[in-house]
Amino acid sequence: MKYDRELDIRGDVCPFTFVKSKLVLEQMEKGEILRVIVDYRPSAENVPKSMREEGQEVLAVNQIGSSEWEIIVRKVK
Repeated sequence: MKYDRELDIRGDVCPFTFVKSKLVLEQMEKGEILRVIVDYRPSAENVPKSMREEGQEVLAVNQIGSSEWEIIVRKVK
């Protein structure tokens, strides 16, 4: 899958992971795809949940390492 932007926020914890993801999405155009990389398990659950609540489309949440996840989001709004 091709991503328009990638945000590596390993080392950050909630709620900063969602806030930083949201700020990047606000700079993107509708339809563009953001890949967010986190290494904090609650973020792998909370960021997608919050993105959906904001009206964004979460395409995938994948574990990519022993303690790393990628969250793929398409900007809708």
